[in-house]
Amino acid sequence: MEREPRASEAGPAAAALFAWGANSYGQLGLGHKEDVLLPQQLNDFCKPGCVRRITGGGGHSAVVTDGGSLFVCGLNKDGQLGLGHTEDVLYFTPCRSLLGCPIQQVACGWDFTIILTGNGQVLSCGSNSFGQLGVPHGPRRCVVPQAIEPLREKVVSIAAGLRHALAATASGIVFQWGTGLASSGRRLCPGETLPLFLTAKEPSRVTGLEDSKATCVVAGSDHSASLTDAGELYVWGSNKHGQLASQAAFLPVPQKIEAHCFQHEKVTAVWSGWTHLVAQTGLLWLRA
Repeated sequence: MEREPRASEAGPAAAALFAWGANSYGQLGLGHKEDVLLPQQLNDFCKPGCVRRITGGGGHSAVVTDGGSLFVCGLNKDGQLGLGHTEDVLYFTPCRSLLGCPIQQVACGWDFTIILTGNGQVLSCGSNSFGQLGVPHGPRRCVVPQAIEPLREKVVSIAAGLRHALAATASGIVFQWGTGLASSGRRLCPGETLPLFLTAKEPSRVTGLEDSKATCVVAGSDHSASLTDAGELYVWGSNKHGQLASQAAFLPVPQKIEAHCFQHEKVTAVWSGWTHLVAQTGLLWLRA
């Protein structure tokens, strides 16, 4: 029987991936569709220490490794896994159509996926019922990742909401597409003409950000946000839960969250949940 090392002898703990919670479509990657009440370790589909990003959508999950590989699992009825078919997948599986194409970031919407490659190109797959794939004249769904051609400039950040998506380019311009925010906007801003980017089915420049340079975009179910190189945070869309720090029920164009909300510190990072936002101020940590 092997002797267990003493605490003083033990080296750094090996990295591991765990998953738990709702699992109706196999989105936990554990090989079944039963909900899991406690964290359960995933099998080593990749080296856990080499995972760069983990994200999830309505019923699917995605992992990007340091080497740029994309692994996906879960709900796939609209082809949101980009595997060339529409069967649900119970284990994290490599997206083989992207082999040899290093992936930088992935964003999972409700039933679609947006993918950013290492050279700044944006791809999409899944449902296109609301124009969320950025391909206005394409099919209602796409089962293999396809390029969003109108985005010709290099992209550095992407995001996906319920039925809309965003991209920030290297020059700091923000684009949005998908009509997900339009219904809320029409209901909450009666008689007001909505800006084109809220109703576009292909990438449309977000107006109101002309005097700023975006470095990052995030999206919730029905809202969007953009972080600038000056540490300012702009938000727009639904404010049903107060997530936009505004008195308005809906912001049709970007509005800056005032600096006093962050104790006059610059925002250095931002994350979005389905109906909330989290921001970090001060120095960012460094990753070796």
